[in-house]
Amino acid sequence: MAVLPLKYVGEAVLRRKADKVAQVDKPLARLLDDMVETMYAANGIGLAGPQIGVSRRILVVDAGEGPIQLVNPRIVDQNGRQMGTEGCLSIPAIYGEVERWKEIVVKGLNAEGEPVIYEADGLLSVVFQHEIDHLDGQLFTDLAVGLIDAEAIERDHEEDEEEEEE
Repeated sequence: MAVLPLKYVGEAVLRRKADKVAQVDKPLARLLDDMVETMYAANGIGLAGPQIGVSRRILVVDAGEGPIQLVNPRIVDQNGRQMGTEGCLSIPAIYGEVERWKEIVVKGLNAEGEPVIYEADGLLSVVFQHEIDHLDGQLFTDLAVGLIDAEAIERDHEEDEEEEEE
């Protein structure tokens, strides 16, 4: 397995609708394994194909129950609404509040090409929605309210501390 380079906001692949996968094969299964390793190396809980420069409908998530690999995922049912803070590996240090479905049902294929269904709520629901948005060329910042630049806050805090020391 390998850690793959991430793509960052401003790169065209993040704004393109990803292509549907026609066939699940061994190279794709290896890519999904590499995506899991990349997600963990970046301290993430989700990663979509476009975030590694691959414009295909693939994603990996781990919201605390172990890794899930999905090919051609789609939301087939949803219920309720929830607000939560989100960030993104492709948009470092930026966070914002996003409204999402509270409960969803996701269908897709696993790394062996077998049909799978996930009923998700809470964090897993949010992560699936966030990553599926990536497959449609949408970023969380398109939906977020109250964006926060964590690096700017840290710089301001450091400047305040320096002024207090003088």
